[in-house]
Amino acid sequence: MNKKFRKSLFQCFVISLLMTSAAGQAQDDDDGLAKPAWMSLSAAERRAVLAFAEDYKDFMSSARTELSFVEEAIKVARAAGFRELQADSNLRPGARFYDVNRDRAITLIVVGSSSFADGFRVVGAHVDSPRLELKGRPVYEAEGFALFQTYQHGGVKNYQWVNLPLALVGHVDKKDGSRVKISVGLDPEDPIFIIPDLSPHVDQEYRERVNRDVIMGEELDPIIASIPDENNSVSNAVLGYLESEYGINKDDLVSAELVLVPAMAPRDVGFDRSLMAIYGQDDKLSSYTALRAIMEQGTPSHTSLAFLVDNEEVGNVNNTGARSTYLVDLMGELIYRQLGDRYSDRDLRLALRKTKVVSSDVNPGIHPTYPGVWEAGNAPRLGHGVNFKLYGGGFNANSEFIAWNRAYLDTAGVAWQTATYKGKASGGTIGNSLSKDNMEVIDYGIPLLSIHSTYAVSSKSDVHMLYRAMDAFYKAPD
Repeated sequence: MNKKFRKSLFQCFVISLLMTSAAGQAQDDDDGLAKPAWMSLSAAERRAVLAFAEDYKDFMSSARTELSFVEEAIKVARAAGFRELQADSNLRPGARFYDVNRDRAITLIVVGSSSFADGFRVVGAHVDSPRLELKGRPVYEAEGFALFQTYQHGGVKNYQWVNLPLALVGHVDKKDGSRVKISVGLDPEDPIFIIPDLSPHVDQEYRERVNRDVIMGEELDPIIASIPDENNSVSNAVLGYLESEYGINKDDLVSAELVLVPAMAPRDVGFDRSLMAIYGQDDKLSSYTALRAIMEQGTPSHTSLAFLVDNEEVGNVNNTGARSTYLVDLMGELIYRQLGDRYSDRDLRLALRKTKVVSSDVNPGIHPTYPGVWEAGNAPRLGHGVNFKLYGGGFNANSEFIAWNRAYLDTAGVAWQTATYKGKASGGTIGNSLSKDNMEVIDYGIPLLSIHSTYAVSSKSDVHMLYRAMDAFYKAPD
């Protein structure tokens, strides 16, 4: 039987099963917990969830880094009628534009019927994910192997990156202004790279290492070749290959952005295919749902922005991160184009004060094997919808803004829950970088299992609920 046909039959079976299970159900399980969001969906809504998940997996197969995310987002946006924002663009209500910041961040814009000075509706998320980056002088030789020296971008558990198929993606910028793109390992016919672990037969001296130190950061170096050149040098053989295949030399690698990412394709999880395992869901997941949600806007009341930005995993730094002035500069430029010589900085400041923002990011969900790391009553659960992040300590949105968000989610029939860590946990979003400019900001997202890992797990229904939540946010009345 054809695999796609078999998959379709199975999904139809799942929809039928869920419809039967939902009939006459109570609001809560016997233990007082809410039913999964799946159980409240109609058959048509379940089909929409499954179709959305297929689009998401296809997108994520290519969008492994912030650079490739922006490239793929432009393709999707242009197909939906968005055009690059130009100096002479007609900013009429309903017009659709995108603006790219240095190839690593993108803002999508749908012009609203109200003046820009009346404020914006912004969904913000980040497009970078934890990964391994090559050092400026990466190629070296050890024990007959050529290897890459790497360092980590974002918080990772080092031991998760060994014995794993890795792909090398990114580009090299040369002194003559040309750019050489490299992608090795994502195509099934490509070779992959691997960081080998120690065999249990010889690791006795290392068994006292614990948790993050089982594999040290400086040990995360993948094997890239093992055949030497005529001078018996494997590293020189690699440099020779790079010269002949790509026209780059070892000095060119200083001006490169080359990263190692898991090479596995997105896959469904479980007999019922309700979950997805995908690298990079923190936080390309929220960015993808924002991309899809803004495409649903016709002529909104307030101008809608999807602000998809780089470098959250390392503190929102650099001129492509959320702490840069790029977004505020863009808003000021739009207001200036509308007001002309009447524009003043006060117009921008008043617009920022009236702007509403959803800062969206994923967060850990309650784990079936380790439930004790959460308080059950405040734990976000996969399959239960969008979660408001209520962390306390000055990080929450104010209560009236939370209530306003609850209202449009309930009106739109979007399942939601709350997330509060047990004790103090680490992590962040782009929200604090935006709130410092006096915008009204709330953090919400959806829960994952194995967040920051090489293959995080999400619920298809949650991903679709987040998309619906963002669509409802853009359309919600003041």
